[in-house]
Amino acid sequence: MSPRRSYDQYCSAARALDAVGDRWTLLIVRELLAGPRRYTDLHADLPGVSTDVLASRLKDMERDGLTTRRRMPPPGAVYVYELTGRGRALLPVLQALGEWGAPLLADRRATDAVRAHWFALPLLRSLEGLGEGLVQVCLDEGEFHVRLGDTDGPVYGEGPAPGEPDARLVLDTGTCAELGRGGLTVRDAIRDGRVVVQGEAPLAKSLRTP
Repeated sequence: MSPRRSYDQYCSAARALDAVGDRWTLLIVRELLAGPRRYTDLHADLPGVSTDVLASRLKDMERDGLTTRRRMPPPGAVYVYELTGRGRALLPVLQALGEWGAPLLADRRATDAVRAHWFALPLLRSLEGLGEGLVQVCLDEGEFHVRLGDTDGPVYGEGPAPGEPDARLVLDTGTCAELGRGGLTVRDAIRDGRVVVQGEAPLAKSLRTP
């Protein structure tokens, strides 16, 4: 295992960067906020990371108490990585970084990879205070789901919601990116027809209420 690198500064920001400041570490946290992931799944959703670097970062994160590795029961019987409570506590850090970096998404570069679930964390922030429940989001690139309200588990997941969602949101990627940048509110996007809300649960009805 590689030796820990440190700024050797008695400063909380420096100590935090000792643990999560390496390239790829926070993006691994972003992926694991969706729940336990296999190594192959992580590698597929982190385009550009080498297998050696990913393996090294996962070992460092386990050593630093951010992740754990466990074997799934049969019939899967594969190893998965998941966040500890300390790792999940990085959610507001990632959301703050996303908010700070959102203006940089005004122009999408031809070389930019994209995954639908990468919009989950900024959209989750946009939906805060609008209710509680399970929301399925349908974009051009695919589907993901987010959980509104207090939760000790994953705050979002890839693909359709597990079970019947409390609301379905149908929108295009450009609208979702604008919501993440803060240039558009969810209420305004629904009112203008840029977000279509489907479902009859209380959360869906509340979102459709002006």
